Amino acid sequence: MKLMHLSDLHLGKRVSAFSMLEDQEYILSQILERITEEAPEAVLIAGDVYDKSVPPAEAVQLFDRFLCRLSGLGTQVFVISGNHDSPERIAFGGRLMEKSGIHMSPVYTGAVEPVTLRDEYGPVDIYMLPFLKPAQVRRFFPEAEIESYTDALEAAIGALPLRQDRRNVLVTHQFVTGAARSDSEEVSVGGVDNVEASVFQPFDYVALGHIHGPQSVGRETLRYCGTPLKYSFSEAKHQKSITVAELLEKGTVRLRTLPLIPKRELRELRGTYLELTAKSFYEGTCREDYLHITLTDEEDIPEVLGKLRAVYPNLMKLDYDNARTRASARLPEAGTPERRSPLELFSQFYEIQNNRPMDEAQLRLCKSLMEEIWEGNP
Repeated sequence: MKLMHLSDLHLGKRVSAFSMLEDQEYILSQILERITEEAPEAVLIAGDVYDKSVPPAEAVQLFDRFLCRLSGLGTQVFVISGNHDSPERIAFGGRLMEKSGIHMSPVYTGAVEPVTLRDEYGPVDIYMLPFLKPAQVRRFFPEAEIESYTDALEAAIGALPLRQDRRNVLVTHQFVTGAARSDSEEVSVGGVDNVEASVFQPFDYVALGHIHGPQSVGRETLRYCGTPLKYSFSEAKHQKSITVAELLEKGTVRLRTLPLIPKRELRELRGTYLELTAKSFYEGTCREDYLHITLTDEEDIPEVLGKLRAVYPNLMKLDYDNARTRASARLPEAGTPERRSPLELFSQFYEIQNNRPMDEAQLRLCKSLMEEIWEGNP
């Protein structure tokens, strides 16, 4: 059985104030071409369909068109909600859409039934488990000790009607310990959202969403396919792709990737103003790409942003790297606020305000409060 694994479409996303809808429509059309060529039995979309829980109308219309075209290809489609999605909105109309082969994950109630597909090797049970926090799982298992995300997933998976004589596939959206993150992902309190890879052991293939860089974690079949587009400059060197998983007899899974080529690349350029605006340079560079430019001129160029955008209309980010900026520490460094957890940021703020670091008791209290807020507890 051939499965095609997608995730983290983030439809409606804006990057540095630039709408990505046109690029998303382009890449979805390319994905549909790949699906037509491959003719998989199922397409798995592992959460973060939208970038916001209340997405713009244009993003909803784009996903509607995508699902309609997918349905016309005759493949089964499995869609779960991620941490950026509203579970209720993703679930809406799900029972009606099942008649067209579109399976939308319902709002989690503690009970998840598989959808069973069949091939020459027998049945394949596909389970859809949307993004879950401990508080969401705890209410359905009041007698279980559920403190961490690992506890929550252990309880949720333990309640599934798994049959180990069958091939089992899980579509879920969580951060598995050890996965490499990107700047465009949501950072939790001190890594509290980590889930240990061992909880997914019962499954022949786990189609993960949440992490934007394609990668396997722990074992080849515990897999993030990554985003179809680059959503931050930390992803500039990523090769975006679709993951294809072919399930043969029980215990045998073959994986490969299909590269995706965006309408516009996300690139980083570095050099002096004269170097980057020389015709011989920019004619060899795609001027329509989304760019982060770092100028190395020692003197600031007057009205430089407008001048550069006359050459590079999709300039997203501009920095200087010279003696002055290095001395004033204005350039981003490792551990910039975007990559620090909320606890680290608050600790730094406290130290600046009070001229002393937080003690252990204060850190524990702060971490506990942040975890409660993160989980959505009152």
